[in-house]
Amino acid sequence: MRGSAPFPHMGFLHLKKLPPTLRGDIQLDGSKSISNRALIVTALAGGRPADWLQNLSTSKDTQTLLQLLENQEDTFDAGDAGTTFRFLTAYLAARPGTQILTGSERMRERPVGPLVQALQSLGADIQFIGKDGYPPLRIGAFRASGQRSVRIHAGTSSQFLSALLMIAPYLPDGLELVPDGPLVSRPYLQMTLKLMQHFGAQAEWSGDKIVVQPIGYQPKPLTVEADWSAASYWYAMAAFAEDVDLKLRGLFAESWQGDSVLAKMMTNFGIETTFEPDGIRLRKSGHPPKPFFEKDFTDCPDIAQTLAVVCAGLGVKGVFSGLETLAIKETERIAALKTELKKVGTTFAKLPPHFSKKQPDRTFFLLDGKAAWGEPPRFATYGDHRMAMSFAPLAFFGDIEIENPAVVAKSYPGFWEDLRTVLG
Repeated sequence: MRGSAPFPHMGFLHLKKLPPTLRGDIQLDGSKSISNRALIVTALAGGRPADWLQNLSTSKDTQTLLQLLENQEDTFDAGDAGTTFRFLTAYLAARPGTQILTGSERMRERPVGPLVQALQSLGADIQFIGKDGYPPLRIGAFRASGQRSVRIHAGTSSQFLSALLMIAPYLPDGLELVPDGPLVSRPYLQMTLKLMQHFGAQAEWSGDKIVVQPIGYQPKPLTVEADWSAASYWYAMAAFAEDVDLKLRGLFAESWQGDSVLAKMMTNFGIETTFEPDGIRLRKSGHPPKPFFEKDFTDCPDIAQTLAVVCAGLGVKGVFSGLETLAIKETERIAALKTELKKVGTTFAKLPPHFSKKQPDRTFFLLDGKAAWGEPPRFATYGDHRMAMSFAPLAFFGDIEIENPAVVAKSYPGFWEDLRTVLG
């Protein structure tokens, strides 16, 4: 089965030092982010995913959402799928009946209050069953409040805004959504709008607000682009390998995904991206990695871990900002990075306040040192798929161990299988 780790150890994976040549041809899975949005839109329009959608992600998160959208019971368990939980909060609030929406222990620690409050102002009947502002939720029937305009804090998660936007074509008066404060992960919001427009919604920016008309969606085929977040781990391996000729199918220059900035970003590390009709090809550019890297990850937080490991592996000093949302992901990712990078002699430390005179209110982190070790380090993954895949490329420098390798199923079930295929 694609996604099962092809290795003997259940608790951890021992990766022997990888060969210096990276060559292969990989068909990447469909984008999880696009797939999950497309599934919600399809469900709202009353369509069948099999009729509308091609190349859906095989990730655990997407498969969980697909199953829950077909669920006929009163309880919906999203497990540890944050996107699934947030999108279902809005979806269930807009339909008849009373349901319970719950999740894993970690999910019950991830805030959902701003989204619930926004939905309540529109007429949703939602109560917190446990701790105020957190899952699980009891969701009753929607009764329109007559309010069309909603202001919601935009600095916690763009998924709150996306969840509201996707149900807006089916609200009695549509929606005027006003993001309050700096908007995190803006490309993900743009992705939502483009997908909605693809399916016939009238949704667009008007000044500082997004206006959605109550006209519903229309069926239209969609082939889901491959996942740029998944591509980041192959870019990391390309940066560490000595000789590279790697084809990644399903990725294109014109992308809805914010993580497509990888193609430009990785030129800093000597990787050249060539766009071909059916995907991209990675090769060495012939230029050595630049000694210093600085990036604001506000628009692409899901690749921050990968780039931290790339810097550590190559001994590139890096300054990272825009990491505010990492604390509410599958784990507290900043703390996890600090702990695991320390195992290979590199530091990931918060810089003093007012480090930047131009941006005195921003928080910056400095990555310093070059990864090196004696005995194989065992990297904890904290139930976080991206920790496992971000640290795996370090095996180009020596043997390493990855705890709970099966955690990759959350977003890239075939990762270990693809790695084995490339290695022959």
